[in-house]
Amino acid sequence: MRQIFLLILLFIVGQWLVKALRRHDAQTAQRTGKDANGTSGGARPADTPHLAEPMIRCVECGVHAPKSDSVVVAGQLFCCAAHAQRHGARPAGRDAR
Repeated sequence: MRQIFLLILLFIVGQWLVKALRRHDAQTAQRTGKDANGTSGGARPADTPHLAEPMIRCVECGVHAPKSDSVVVAGQLFCCAAHAQRHGARPAGRDAR
């Protein structure tokens, strides 16, 4: 029974120490003007959200790629130039059989 009480006491003391260390780190960061990562807090405004880049679906293979890396040929989007060439070389219409 004593061992259980000792384990509970050690757990509570450990939790208290972790909270105290976090509080100390936060106070130190606030005094020095740095955030939790150690970088200056004024480098990036907090109200500017980082938006994800739009993705496109390759007409040839169906893979999704970032729009900035895509290749546009005849209004169709491809993940790379090789797929655009392969799709352009494919016969169309009655010759497709």
